[in-house]
Amino acid sequence: MSDDFDLVVIGAGPGGYVAAIRGAQLGLKVACIDKRDTLGGTCLNVGCMPSKALLHASHLFEEANHEFEKFGIKATGVKLDLAAMLAHKDNTVTGLTGGIAFLFKKHKIEWLKGTGRFTAKNKIEVALNDGGTRTLTAKNTIIATGSDVANLPGIEIDEKQIVSSTGALSLPKVPKHLVVIGGGVIGLELGSVWRRLGAEVTVVEFMDEVLPGMDGEVRKQFGRILKKQGMTLNLSSKVTEVKKSKSGVKVTFEPVKGGDAQTIDCDVVLVAVGRRPYTHGLGLETVGVAMDDRSRVKTGHDFSTNVPGIWAIGDVIAGPMLAHKAEDEGVACAENIAGLHGVVNHDIIPGVVYTSPEVASVGKTEEELKAAGVAYNVGKFPFLANSRAKANGQTEGFVKILADKTTDRVLGVHIIGADAGNMIAQAATAMEFGASAEDIALTCHAHPTETEAMKEAALAVHGRPIHI
Repeated sequence: MSDDFDLVVIGAGPGGYVAAIRGAQLGLKVACIDKRDTLGGTCLNVGCMPSKALLHASHLFEEANHEFEKFGIKATGVKLDLAAMLAHKDNTVTGLTGGIAFLFKKHKIEWLKGTGRFTAKNKIEVALNDGGTRTLTAKNTIIATGSDVANLPGIEIDEKQIVSSTGALSLPKVPKHLVVIGGGVIGLELGSVWRRLGAEVTVVEFMDEVLPGMDGEVRKQFGRILKKQGMTLNLSSKVTEVKKSKSGVKVTFEPVKGGDAQTIDCDVVLVAVGRRPYTHGLGLETVGVAMDDRSRVKTGHDFSTNVPGIWAIGDVIAGPMLAHKAEDEGVACAENIAGLHGVVNHDIIPGVVYTSPEVASVGKTEEELKAAGVAYNVGKFPFLANSRAKANGQTEGFVKILADKTTDRVLGVHIIGADAGNMIAQAATAMEFGASAEDIALTCHAHPTETEAMKEAALAVHGRPIHI
């Protein structure tokens, strides 16, 4: 068994395994190191995919209990079998991770189960899960180790009463009261799952609205929707203490700007305050890889580091921590290593919140355009005026398009709606090709579909929507 490789990838998440496959497709001899016993990283094992399985299942449960009757469907005796729902989630993960293992075999990628660290710029020592070590020699190495759960000082996550996103995917019973610390994507998605299954859900968020970083109008409307669904939102609030006992957990928080503290009694606390790059223990200081002040690896536009032959992608470098960003970077990085010209347009990375309704965004927000002094026009169209949305009883939300005031080029698209996660792909494609709002407005959209709201919003940029 040879220990010499053209490419060694450290990490088998969406960025790492995709980079390994693309490298192998290009004729490189590839090895991939990961500490898990299954491939796919956080996303497939304890992140994107299991959460989406639970989001879909819990949505069906809520529809059966609360939405069917308005469509003339009478369903009685609908009960939750949480064990079966969690089993479906686990089976989804098993199928997907097994599929990557098949692809590794197909492309003759050597998979090492263990933890890798640099001992020299072209030497990686692997502490194998089964015991012992193995040292690989690599012409090129991609750091694709992803990210880990961030925590707040003084809060100990035990994955039972105080859980991270990992523990929140496998709670053995529905909590009577779940407190979510953090009103970002992860907290709201998992909070939505357990609210639909019967939990009272309270969110404590430091910022003045949920979904920090998204378009301000989207954040406000989505907050109103969550409250309407039954979530309690404590905004502009900071947690000062989380104290657990045998009977439950007490969460104390107070206004960010000062004021009286409040204490909530609950069964489970979900800590969802973000993620941090997983760069410790890799021996990066040994080989002199440059880092920024947030422990991320510094890279050039081609994903190279300051050390020749060492590259980095995904959550360990700057930019949003999104699986699809990492995948595109993995492909581009492998192509650059193979002598091709791999590029990722980081200005057009869509983001989706898989709640109900979904929230999706690509490009600039109004706040970003104002801060940059860019003159723009706004086109907005509500799903309440969309025929398909009305027929489906899914009229919450809108499509909002921001276009350059002079050139009409689309600068950002923001959607709240039932199918926002799929609809945002049209916006990303249009923006990638430099489309104007007029281009979208003049494109024929099938009727009746939710995507017609995109056309109408583009027409609204120029003040001529048809259906409002």
